[in-house]
Order: sequence, then structure tokens, then C-alpha cells
Amino acid sequence: MTDGSGTEPEDAPAGRLGLGGYPVNLLVRGRRCVVVGAGRIAARKIDALLEAGAAVHVVAPRLGAEVQAWLDEGRLTADERAFRPDDLDGAWLATVAVGVSEVSAAVAAAAESRRVWVNAADDPANCSFTLTSVVRQGDIVVTIGTGGRSPALATWLKDHVRSEMGPEWATLLDVLSEAREELRAAGGSSEDADWQRALSSGMLDLIRAGRLAEAKEQLRSCL
Repeated sequence: MTDGSGTEPEDAPAGRLGLGGYPVNLLVRGRRCVVVGAGRIAARKIDALLEAGAAVHVVAPRLGAEVQAWLDEGRLTADERAFRPDDLDGAWLATVAVGVSEVSAAVAAAAESRRVWVNAADDPANCSFTLTSVVRQGDIVVTIGTGGRSPALATWLKDHVRSEMGPEWATLLDVLSEAREELRAAGGSSEDADWQRALSSGMLDLIRAGRLAEAKEQLRSCL
């Protein structure tokens, strides 16, 4: 990945591509996302795209059992053949998971010429974006990335965060959101409220103990 001028960024660590990026949450619902490959790793990518509501099209000489099941259920479309550059016509996003560098490079070249963002599994040289590990708890989303340097560390950190972030965090978000809307409805400014004091007041422990009413009262006393 370059900085757009064809050269590596000056602050890229020696010996590897500079993969420091701009974190975003892509809204792909209803948008054509092409996945090249249909094996175990590709299935994980497809599953995440389907969960996000993407219109997934798969290109692979042979479909794995899981991908075939999704096709039979009408959840995606597929072409059982080798990749062609025009497969990316009209696509918003491309993912390749075949483990063959020549195929990854071909998909990356086709994506670049069409200004389609592309991710190649375990092949950062052929990526224009990298994926992060994600932990979700209700509407709370925590993403963890290592710049493509260690997926194993990202997975370990994901498991650690997941073990620490139980359903009480989603309840905390609901309580805070409700209080914010109440402040705004009363003509107050939610920006002036001391949210950090409230969050440090033990609210989460109260929610974790099932003492929701006390947690809300604690929040009101801080605001």
C-alpha cells in the first residue's frame, strides 16, 4: 500500500508495507460485495458480509459446503469458475481468500482499476484495506487491529475484551443514552454533563449486580 504517490509513507517501519490506515465502519447493506474463493476462510468473510446485509456475489471454481448452503437458501449469488476482472464491475467491495498470490494480485489489480476497495486474506501486499477483529455488545462495537502484522495477537486481544465486556455494557449504554435524551428534551446540553464522573461512579458495578434503578439514580446525581 502506498501513500498515493507510488512510494511508501516515510514513517512506515522498515521491511514491511505501511498499513496504518483510517478506521471506518462500512455500511454495505444492499451493496454488491464480491468474494473470490469459497472455502473455509472465505466462508468467514462471507458470513460477516451477509450479517451486515451486503449483496454478496461469490466467484470460485468450486463452492464449499457452507457457501453452497447459502446459495441454495438464496442468501447470495455465485459463479462457479475462475475469477475474471469484470466480476468487479459495479462492486463496492472485494475480498479474495484463495491462498494463491497470483489470484490475489489479479483481483487487486482489477479492483484498483475500478476504484473498488479490496482485501486479500493473509496477503497485505494486495490489500487496499485490512480487517480488524470485532467485539460487539449491543450497539457497542470494539475493533482491534495490528496493521496486518499479527492476526494472532488481534484474536487474543479480541477474546480478552470479549471476556471483560459482558451484557451489562449494553445496558449501561441504554441508561446513558436515555439520560442524554432526557437532558436534551429538557433543553439542557448533553455536552456540558459530567459523563466521565458518572462512568467512574460505580454505575457499571450496580448494573452488573442487577441494581438498575440505583445505577440510574447514581447517574442523575452525577449529572
